[in-house]
Amino acid sequence: MKILHTADWHLGHRLHEQSQFEEQSLFLNWLENCIIDQKIDVLLVSGDVFDTGSPSNQSLEMYYNFLVKLKTTNCKSIVITGGNHDSPGTLNAPKQILNALNIYVVGKATENIEDEVFTIDNSNEKVIIGAVPYLRDGDIRRAVAGETFDELTDKYKTALINHYQLVAEQATAINTTKSPIIAMGHLFATGGSISDSEQNIYVGTLGHIGAEDFPKEFDYIALGHLHRPQIIGGNDKVRYSGSPNILSFSEINYDKKVIVLTIENNKITNIEDVILPNFRNFYRLKGSINECINQFTNCISNEYNLIPWVEIVLNEENTINTDELKKSAESYPFEILKISLKKQRKNLGIEELLENTKSIKELLPVEVFEKKCEEMGFDIQQKPEIWDAFNEILQTVKNQ
Repeated sequence: MKILHTADWHLGHRLHEQSQFEEQSLFLNWLENCIIDQKIDVLLVSGDVFDTGSPSNQSLEMYYNFLVKLKTTNCKSIVITGGNHDSPGTLNAPKQILNALNIYVVGKATENIEDEVFTIDNSNEKVIIGAVPYLRDGDIRRAVAGETFDELTDKYKTALINHYQLVAEQATAINTTKSPIIAMGHLFATGGSISDSEQNIYVGTLGHIGAEDFPKEFDYIALGHLHRPQIIGGNDKVRYSGSPNILSFSEINYDKKVIVLTIENNKITNIEDVILPNFRNFYRLKGSINECINQFTNCISNEYNLIPWVEIVLNEENTINTDELKKSAESYPFEILKISLKKQRKNLGIEELLENTKSIKELLPVEVFEKKCEEMGFDIQQKPEIWDAFNEILQTVKNQ
C-alpha cells in the first residue's frame, strides 16, 4: 500500500492581490499524475484545503473536479481534515455523498471520537487513520469564568493531548490485525520553522505540543499548518508535508514536497519526499536601484510559461523615488508584486507605512498591532500573554 501525505493547498490564495489560480490548477494536475505514476492507494490532506472559510465557486469547482478525477486512478480512498483556514461547514456539507465514494472528511472535532478513526483496506494491506482536524479551543475545552491565561494555556494543551490519546485508544481498539496507525493533525508542533505566509496563522505560545506529546501508538503523524516541509523533534515519523505552492516570497529558497509512505507486511517500510516542480518562478532582488535593475535579465519564466513574480528589497533606509526602477521593468516579461525598503519597518510608523503601501490589504493585522505597540512604547515581547490574547481574538474573528 502506498499513501501520499499533503496539506495546506490554500486554494483561492492571492499573493499581494494576485490570483494564484494558475499554479494551483497546475499543482492539482501534477498531483493527479503523481498519484497515477506512483500507484498511490490512499491520499491524506491534512487541513487548509482552502485559503478562506468562504471559498469562491472557482476554488470549490477546482476541489471537487480533482476529487472526481481520482476515482479513475489507483487511489481508492481519500481522507481530508479541516484546517484553521477552512470552514468546517463547507468541508462537511457533502460529507455523506463523499463517503459513498470512499472520501472521508472531518471538518472539525466530532462528538464521537469513533467518527475520526477510519479503517482502510485495499485487500493486500490495511491501515488505521486517525483523522484529527484543527482543534479549536471551543471544540475541545470548556471555558471557565475567571480563568487566568496560564490556566487557559495549560487546559487547552491538556485537552489537545487528550484528544489525540482518545484517537489512539480508538484506533488501537479496532486494530485487530496490528496494522500501522497513522494520525493526521493541523497544528503548530514545537520546533517547527515558519515562513512569512504563516503570519496569517498564529503560532504563538498557546497550546504548543512537541513530537514527544503524541501517543506512541501512532506509527506516523501527517501534519499540516506549517508551510515548510520538515521533520519535528528529530523524529522522522512526525512530519509536515508543507504547502505545495509558494505562498510568500520567503518560501522561494527551499523545495516544495509531498510525502509518500510505503506499507508492506503491516510495517511502514519507506518514507520518501517527492519534490514538486516550480509552477511559477519567483524572484527576490536585493540591493540598490541600479543593482536590482542589473538583475532583471535573470528573471525568466520556466516550462510552465507563467509570468514570473518579483519582489524587490532596496538597500535603503528612507523612502526614495522608484520611478526609474518601474520604468526599466516595463521592458521585461515579469511582474513586480512588491517593492520595500530593507529597514522600512524599523523607521516608518503606521501612517508612513500606509502611505508607501498600495493597499491596506497588504498590511497584516499582526503588523498593525505590533507597530502600534511600538509607537506607544509598549514592549509586546515582555508581555506574551497580551500577544496571545490578541491573536486568539484575531483567529476567532477570522473563523466567524
